[in-house]
Amino acid sequence: MHLKKSILVLFLAFASPAYSLDAPPPRLTPLETQGQAASLSAQFLSRYAYKPVPLDDALSAKIMDSYLKSLDPDRSFFLQADIDTFMADRTDLDDAIKSENLDIPFSIFGTYAQRMVERVTFARSQIKQGFDFSTKEDLSLVRDEEPWPQTEQQANDVWRKRVKNDWLRLKLVGQSDTVIRDTLDKRYKNLLDRVYSYKSSDVFQSFMAAYTTSVDPHTDYFGAAASADFDISMKLSLVGIGAVLQERDGYTTVRELVPGGPAQLSGKIAVGDRIVGVGQGAEGAITEVVGTRLDEVVQLIRGAKDSIVRLDILPVDGGESGSHRVISLVRDKVSLEKQAAKKTIVPVGEGSAARKIGVITLPVFYEDFEARRKGDKNYRSASRDVAKLLGELKQENVDGVLIDLRNNGGGSLTEAIDLTGLFVGRGPVVQQRDASGKVEVESDDRRQPAWAGPLAVLINRGSASASEIFAAAIQDYGRGVIVGEQSFGKGTVQTVVDLDQIARNSTPTFGQLKLTIAQFFRIDGGTTQLRGVTPDISLPSLSDPKTLGEESYDNALPWAQIKPATYKAKANIKPLLPQLQQRHDARVQGNAEFQRFVENAAALKAERAKGLVSLNEAERKREMEAAAERLKASSDAGADGPAGEDDGLQSNERSLSADVAIENARKNEKDVLQTEAAAIVADQVDLLKVTR
Repeated sequence: MHLKKSILVLFLAFASPAYSLDAPPPRLTPLETQGQAASLSAQFLSRYAYKPVPLDDALSAKIMDSYLKSLDPDRSFFLQADIDTFMADRTDLDDAIKSENLDIPFSIFGTYAQRMVERVTFARSQIKQGFDFSTKEDLSLVRDEEPWPQTEQQANDVWRKRVKNDWLRLKLVGQSDTVIRDTLDKRYKNLLDRVYSYKSSDVFQSFMAAYTTSVDPHTDYFGAAASADFDISMKLSLVGIGAVLQERDGYTTVRELVPGGPAQLSGKIAVGDRIVGVGQGAEGAITEVVGTRLDEVVQLIRGAKDSIVRLDILPVDGGESGSHRVISLVRDKVSLEKQAAKKTIVPVGEGSAARKIGVITLPVFYEDFEARRKGDKNYRSASRDVAKLLGELKQENVDGVLIDLRNNGGGSLTEAIDLTGLFVGRGPVVQQRDASGKVEVESDDRRQPAWAGPLAVLINRGSASASEIFAAAIQDYGRGVIVGEQSFGKGTVQTVVDLDQIARNSTPTFGQLKLTIAQFFRIDGGTTQLRGVTPDISLPSLSDPKTLGEESYDNALPWAQIKPATYKAKANIKPLLPQLQQRHDARVQGNAEFQRFVENAAALKAERAKGLVSLNEAERKREMEAAAERLKASSDAGADGPAGEDDGLQSNERSLSADVAIENARKNEKDVLQTEAAAIVADQVDLLKVTR
């Protein structure tokens, strides 16, 4: 799982650049340094990966297939003739990488950009006319295995149906034809803007991603910006102004102010304000950023601590011709508390049977590596924050603890080990086997656990890597109950290689390579790879194992087993599992909200299997009414997705206030799965009292 979230949200919609719609998209060419970076990456991947894959014709073919899939996953841009042309070079990419010549992938991207302009231009032409919604036809939602269009007419028909679907969605929520035309024209124009905003670095990143993931699903390449985002996600902090930014209608817009950040404390900037210029230092010239890609604006705003950044602001309540104001902010360290561990107390039962269950939600296994390396005794980490929260929960006299790791994609291995120690004390936590077959056992040395009471861990398909290490150790030690669904199944270890250090470059040029170097094994000897962690008590799932999880990768490493580590169980929860299961089954059987969630999960599974949506208005209205009911059940259960009914709009097409309202509503939704997991902990409390 990739951890590249940061306080400055980078949306894929770019601001309107200066270009002519009649002009062809720019023909991008590779930089010499990009060819060198690709060649250097190949040397590392061929020699030092956990399962080295030679860069030969066979891998070249896989890279080509992966690259084309990444560019056109649902086969709606390229024509079969394009694919036939590309296939002539299918086994030449290995030689291209070795010779530092990337003309082939850049040429393919050039065709992709041209086809994208053609398709989207056609889409814009369709909205000038109406549609007949009384006809019987369907739109295929899954086209990844469909044949490539043979002709331009076939490709246009795919897009005709897409436009018809977009129009119908807006029509069914009551939008007028005029509003629909304006909305869709702007939407498709934004797609064209993206084509004209692409840079050489975007093409190179796409191609390198196709190469690295063809070697291993979790091997990756990223440049300086992506590396900085990863560092931010681990430290839970950055140096900047403390504002979440979003591109809206061509402007870099303030979506949110981080409490305690320079922007919020200054009182000079508000949510909805538009940043139209950025200057460096107290006297630096202001550079206009209207029409500049959001990621580039982000880089201009970030900087060194205590340095000054000047922003030219167009206030939220002013029109495009409104009066501007220039403000100065001093950059400072900003904490990203949204990704930090948090606690709540969930009451279960009433009267004398009432139980207080402490719930700790951990979105990521974060650790400020740099601060720890420098010897900072107050460095930030997940296990330290959880230890503090456990202390608070103990003072509040909770009866049991639930650790919620849903959608926690991992992070620091050290933190997974230290977090396990908080609940099991001293002992081995995970085993690692490197490419040579050498096995090392990683242990925690905490003398006593911070919490020795009833415990459960809530996981889902998005729980990966470090989350699986923790959940597996809790399960192997018999320390707690694992609740939820089968986890992701990522049981491999990655390290990051700075290619510029290897090449002894004085300035960042080549980027970084993240490659797999080892495999995780549980202390019982089995690996979490591919199979993940199987819950002791299963809860219904909304995820699709075909698209989420290790088994969705065709080149995932297989499951394996080694000798168990030497360890002693800390408890024995297994005898309680049949009774916990019985109580769970009886409780959810009579829980209307939980049963709606079960029905919703079944309906979503059937909908995925169908893979079609009707373009007939009457049929679609019935489908949307049924979907609205399922969405309500999903919202009641705290599932991912926008709160409320489908309004047919994309995020940047709503008003900012409407977007924020949806986000706030999502935060306040009742979480049926977490509530049931807390009830399972309460059952554990009762059963342990009886057995004692």
